[in-house]
Amino acid sequence: GCRAEDNVRQPTEDVMVIEGQPTKLSCLFVTTDQSLYLFWYKQLANGKPMLMLRRERFGVGETATEFKDRFDARLNVTAKSVPLMIQRLQLSDSAVYYCALRPTVTT
Repeated sequence: GCRAEDNVRQPTEDVMVIEGQPTKLSCLFVTTDQSLYLFWYKQLANGKPMLMLRRERFGVGETATEFKDRFDARLNVTAKSVPLMIQRLQLSDSAVYYCALRPTVTT
């Protein structure tokens, strides 16, 4: 279940980047859940959020096939951080990116 003290924070809001360059999107979390599952979603304008990847404390996690090539995230339990790294930025990467502490989209 979700507890009041569980939350995520994305300090970086709008990011201006150069095509072909790498970038990093921040995500900081607070949770008392020891198992710890972190998710990144990508949402295009007028679209549903797409699950990009899952990172977990006691497992390898998973990255959706279409994101494996240029997207990665490393869960840092000590820093309570799971930044999203994007390589070789493309115009099609323009979107809203969300991080979440548990599965947010079930469809």
